[in-house]
Amino acid sequence: MVNSMTAFARRAAESGLGQLTWEMRSVNHRYREVAIRLPEELRAVEGAFRDAISAKIGRGRVDAMLRYAPPVEDAARRTLDEGAVRQLSQWATQIRAILPAAEPLRVVDALKWPGVVSPPLVDETELATAATELLNSALGDLVAGRTREGGALAGIIRDKAASAHGVVQSLRQALPQIEQHQRQRLAERLADYRTQLDPDRLEQEMVILLSRSDVAEEIDRLVLHLDEVDRVLGQDEPVGRRLDFLMQELNREANTLGSKSAHPEMTAASVDLKVLIEQMREQVQNIE
Repeated sequence: MVNSMTAFARRAAESGLGQLTWEMRSVNHRYREVAIRLPEELRAVEGAFRDAISAKIGRGRVDAMLRYAPPVEDAARRTLDEGAVRQLSQWATQIRAILPAAEPLRVVDALKWPGVVSPPLVDETELATAATELLNSALGDLVAGRTREGGALAGIIRDKAASAHGVVQSLRQALPQIEQHQRQRLAERLADYRTQLDPDRLEQEMVILLSRSDVAEEIDRLVLHLDEVDRVLGQDEPVGRRLDFLMQELNREANTLGSKSAHPEMTAASVDLKVLIEQMREQVQNIE
């Protein structure tokens, strides 16, 4: 199953503990990277949240943010630490004396400062359990989104690979005519030297020149790599790195095909292949 690295998920739940909301975004990344933002009440369980995300995501950057709003009746019982507010105001005054351009301290910023408002009267163990359950639901949505997009990406890559197969097969069928065209051109160029060179030696030189422009091996390898792309797309594991390697190999063979070209049809085939390979590579960058 091919998974994309790009998806978004949001889950919210409200209970007697308050309201919890998870927002998760995943984007392309060479490795796996998890960034989590948590409310103060749940910072102690960040490691557990990180492990849960890592267990489901093999590759990509995941930004997860949890918002928590305590129950209204609980918020009414919270108290303001006036000493902490005075200390914060004093620091703000000192900072503005050093940095006159600094913005004044806002009330909303002061209320968010740790210790200014008493912590909510909530069972943090129950809150962590509820947050974990909601995270698992959000993760399920995120993974499902990655899988849906991955299926679409796989379809695009298969279509491009099939087009590349068509280009390669057309070129293979045209090889006898291309070789005959090259032989004829060489014969015309060497016509003036036939009286000066031994006929057998002339034929040997012609064979050497033709062998240098032979692309049968490149065509065989292109077919093998394209078949491997189709096989890898059917694997039930992260395949992004393997596909990226295959794109590099396909591009190498297409470049060699172009460097050996001695016929317009071969040049056109090389260009068409490089365009298709680049289109596949762009999609592969999104795959886990």
